[in-house]
Amino acid sequence: MTKRYGAKTAVADLDLTIARGEVFAFLGPNGAGKTTSIKSMVGLLVPAAGSVTLDGIDVVKQPQDASRIVGYVPDEPYLYDKLTGREFLEFTVGMYGIEGAAAKECIEQQIAAFELRGFVDQLCESYSHGMKQRVVFASALVHQPRVLIVDEPMVGLDPKSMRFVKDLLRMEAAKGTTVFMSTHTLSVAEEIADRIGVIAHGRLKFVGTISDLRRQLERHDSTLETLFLEMTNEASESFVTQG
Repeated sequence: MTKRYGAKTAVADLDLTIARGEVFAFLGPNGAGKTTSIKSMVGLLVPAAGSVTLDGIDVVKQPQDASRIVGYVPDEPYLYDKLTGREFLEFTVGMYGIEGAAAKECIEQQIAAFELRGFVDQLCESYSHGMKQRVVFASALVHQPRVLIVDEPMVGLDPKSMRFVKDLLRMEAAKGTTVFMSTHTLSVAEEIADRIGVIAHGRLKFVGTISDLRRQLERHDSTLETLFLEMTNEASESFVTQG
């Protein structure tokens, strides 16, 4: 897949295959092409060349079919401020054609699973970042997607919320969901990802396990942060390494 903005190539010849039930972490410095890649994967951008296929469905040619099998969590937890969390979930469920008793049951399941009970009937404008993130995850998974695509899920979260998200992503993968996650939080990738991909300057530099990366760079005792900086030549960048 290639994506251009005018004469500028944001992502060049990205070629990835992610397995069912896998947590795949997509790493790269700011401006590397992570968010452009993700927006192309969920149909918000159209590639200039190549294609994106989710579980056999072409995202550009079959957008409605693709939307039914994918859950998307953007890098900012966008909600409608004047709706309550429950109303936002009701809106989301309706978008997927779930109605009546089935819709109510589905929403109640998400409220319980994501521990929303204490604030779900308050306006979204009153929520903390972590509360918003929980509602966004609940809405992304409300239709039980086969693919979950998450852009920078740990940004702005406290340690308790980070642990919740880590456990959630592993749990979804255990159910057979394909999880694709971009992150700057390198320790999160090291902790929960089955494989990683490293992108820099719009080009994929590496795909494999962290052990594979260490072998490739002949640095068997190095941390992921050190390996990442070597791979991207971005030692001046600031990266989050706390877990």
